[in-house]
Amino acid sequence: MKIVIHIGPMQAGAETVHDILRRAGAALAADGALLPDAPGPHHHGLVMAALDPAHVDPLRAAHGQAHPAAQSRARDEMLARLRQNIADAKPRKLLLVAPHLAGTLRYPSEVARLCRMLRPLGSEISLIMQLEAPARMLARHYGWQVMMGRRAPLGRDLALAADPAAWRAARDAPSPHDAARRDFDEIQQPPFWIDVAGLRALWEGAFGAGSLTAVAADAEALAGAGAGRAVAALMGLGTDLPAPPARPVRQPLPAAWLARARAMNVLLTQVVDGGAFHVPAPLWLDILRDLAVAGPSIPPGSLHAAGAAFADGVTAEIELAARGAEDPAAARRLADALRPPDDTGAWREADPLFGYRASQYLLAVWHRIEKANRLPPVNPALPAEAQAQYATLAGSGLAPDNRHGTADLTEPGPAFAPNPAATHEDARAHALAGPRAAIIACMKNEAPYILEWLAHHRAIGFTDFVIYTNDCSDGTDHLLDRLATLGIVHHRRNDDWRGNSPQQHALNTARADPVVRAADWVAHIDVDEFINIRTGNGCLDALLARMPPGTSHIAMTWRLFGHNGVVGLRDAPVIAQFERCAPSYCPKPHVAWGFKTLQNGLDAYARLGGHRPNKPLPEMSDRIRWANGSGVDVTEALARRGWRSSRKTVGYDLVQLNHYALRSAEGFLIKRQRGRALHVDRGIGLNYWLRMDWNDTTDLSIQRNLPRMLAERDRLMADPQVARLHRDAVAWHVARAAALRARPDFAALLDRATALRLTAVERAAYATALDDMES
Repeated sequence: MKIVIHIGPMQAGAETVHDILRRAGAALAADGALLPDAPGPHHHGLVMAALDPAHVDPLRAAHGQAHPAAQSRARDEMLARLRQNIADAKPRKLLLVAPHLAGTLRYPSEVARLCRMLRPLGSEISLIMQLEAPARMLARHYGWQVMMGRRAPLGRDLALAADPAAWRAARDAPSPHDAARRDFDEIQQPPFWIDVAGLRALWEGAFGAGSLTAVAADAEALAGAGAGRAVAALMGLGTDLPAPPARPVRQPLPAAWLARARAMNVLLTQVVDGGAFHVPAPLWLDILRDLAVAGPSIPPGSLHAAGAAFADGVTAEIELAARGAEDPAAARRLADALRPPDDTGAWREADPLFGYRASQYLLAVWHRIEKANRLPPVNPALPAEAQAQYATLAGSGLAPDNRHGTADLTEPGPAFAPNPAATHEDARAHALAGPRAAIIACMKNEAPYILEWLAHHRAIGFTDFVIYTNDCSDGTDHLLDRLATLGIVHHRRNDDWRGNSPQQHALNTARADPVVRAADWVAHIDVDEFINIRTGNGCLDALLARMPPGTSHIAMTWRLFGHNGVVGLRDAPVIAQFERCAPSYCPKPHVAWGFKTLQNGLDAYARLGGHRPNKPLPEMSDRIRWANGSGVDVTEALARRGWRSSRKTVGYDLVQLNHYALRSAEGFLIKRQRGRALHVDRGIGLNYWLRMDWNDTTDLSIQRNLPRMLAERDRLMADPQVARLHRDAVAWHVARAAALRARPDFAALLDRATALRLTAVERAAYATALDDMES
């Protein structure tokens, strides 16, 4: 397999190349090429994985990988997924397009690390970089840096360019990162990579002489009707790619705006340095955006000093392309792209216009900074890492609150009338009047909760339940055997599971199960997850009627419910006992907005996963239409990857997935001893409780379904054997909870867990810090 890596730079069009390839899945597959999902959006994972442990760039900081252990774990996971992508697709050519590679990997050790990661995957590796004149790249990059927080004017870079030794020293001297000050080398330091000769030497030093090909950066070509053809030629594909939607060429920011923003960056840094206030990154960017004024951009010709400093390298690139080019036209385009702009005189920072004074604007936005810093005293229960996260989250756009959605969920609403069916057979016949809808579930020692869960989902229109069990000791398997005899479920034994987890083994098996294959709609959820339909009559047909035409997949976002102060385990409905939950707006920590998928059949993807189907089949790409829980089309974001909702894709106006991960405190102790079904290598302890015990707001919307759920449960309990098995299971769990509470280690865990009192922001900060620390 050949590997082609587009290393950027970011300012030369690589992001557009990645986006065009991402839309061309079927055409790539037909040509034996693969753009893998594993490295994430714009293949940022490759960049973060290759960096030296001490080199923290904005990507690592934003993705929670500042700690070297977090970076190492993310690297291992990304490489494992990448190998799986390759094994699944068996491509002849692997395409990696990471726009930040050229601009971030600055040390030979980092490029060598990337090489070591990728060498075992392919027989041949070639590199592509897209270039234009250094002065033009510098002008574009300076605009990005300023909007990210750069303080130094361009004159600093031009002075360094006049002395190649000083330029290289600036490149090779790392500075400490400080996210609060926006201090990252990528933001504050000169862009080392406009020295194209040095960039080539850096990369060929690891990948070998001749491995790197320079091509012209052409924003117009990548925005026009021929963009698909241009990208196919760039990446060496044997087929043209579909034309992407027309897009305007991204224009450089006005010079006056950048002058305003740079001056504001100086003042905002002084505010942070004072120690009394912090400026969260989203607020910082919003302040700079509010300074926008129209006007001309920086003339690249005013940066001719940078072009002159690196002219020898530019000449060498042009000569190299002319000597070895199989396509003379491509060599001419590169020469044209590298031609320096006409000298327009020395650079001077633009007039910020209209009598602008950064200090006056700072006073105008000071109330926003004060609001972001209006924090209660830090909870002493938070470790230092969590306190740092708290300072970052509080007042930022990532702090949880209850502002999402308009429905009042503190009242249950009018109850839904029970289904009038007299028996469970009548209830099933009633449900079959609608679409066949199957739920796949995996269970181990969940017997007390099965009947309520079944009754709820039968009452809202699900017709079939394919349930896998393994290693049960509480009677779960016996109860399901009886329910299977009655025709209520299909029980599959999974005791001989193989692979990484019993859940994934079950899902691999379920994909070929005839009951699952016969269903119109399929969902994989757990017994602690309840589908909460909040439209029409609360049933599946009402939800489907509100989805956009052609919807094939619905992302049902979690709402995490805490233990609600319930300590003892008792035989009472989960949806009635646990009413307190996470705020409606909860983008942090990452687990809060996980989703499960309701999908129309199984044919669009090759593999079932815990949260969503994976490996989209190219021939089905035109039939894949994702919607969120509010009925909004989110195909672009979720068709290929993702197991959690984002601020752009979250929605639960029509449906959400109530996730009762803890239930009672005693139930949590039993869950801890049982272990996980998917991540069997990860324990369930205090950290799990911290992430899942959300009790900040009330959501009673699912309780409208209580009457018909109870009626359906009573029909199931009318079978004497079902009733006895259920009672025996409850007794087993109550006894097990008492035994665990008698153990000092479990008693101490219960005491610590139930004693915690955290606000929503504190819990989000603690859980986010745990993601870093445990990594």
